[in-house]
Amino acid sequence: MISVWVEKAGPRWFGVAHHGGRLVATASGENRKAAAVAVRACLPRGCDHQMVKEGSEYARSMVRLLARLEAGDEDAPFFELCPDCVGELLASVLHAASAVPRGYVATYGGIAVVAGTEARVVGQVMSTNPLYPIVPCHRVVGSDLSLVGYTGRQDPAALRAKLERLRAEARGFVAEKIVGGAGGLTVYPVERVIAKAAREGLDAGVQLSLW
Repeated sequence: MISVWVEKAGPRWFGVAHHGGRLVATASGENRKAAAVAVRACLPRGCDHQMVKEGSEYARSMVRLLARLEAGDEDAPFFELCPDCVGELLASVLHAASAVPRGYVATYGGIAVVAGTEARVVGQVMSTNPLYPIVPCHRVVGSDLSLVGYTGRQDPAALRAKLERLRAEARGFVAEKIVGGAGGLTVYPVERVIAKAAREGLDAGVQLSLW
């Protein structure tokens, strides 16, 4: 049975679904109900779950971690997924994407190579992201460093929201690098994405000098 715990940390509410201390799904919301709905929507079909009245120490510590991750205070540590609820392929994609550090982005195709799947599959996983904010789906972009989409949407408002999150994480990095913990995943400075968006007129306020 999957346990679902919802708790407030800072200005946001966070939901944690786990089985025996192994993650199944995480999510956030503006209030308790929104967070509960969001995390339950991420649960795999066919897995029974229950909303618990008292969160375990594991669940409470995860909520604190989620709050720090959403605030951009740190990068995601390694996490263990429940093998009975999360398939091997999905787990591979989530682990690879979670390794993209602040200030960088990775491509759908790059993550696909590491996870042993196709870019299309990575896009589908990122569009629903069952482990937000552990998996920073906003840091995954197209092969040409275009924004592509965000939260399952491709409209201008969604793209600008993704761009704003990346702008907030810009650290002035110049060179790409290999993230060893993700099995050789190449990551690129977010400044390249910001500059491309500026050239395409998505955000006129971004200066090309950032690249």
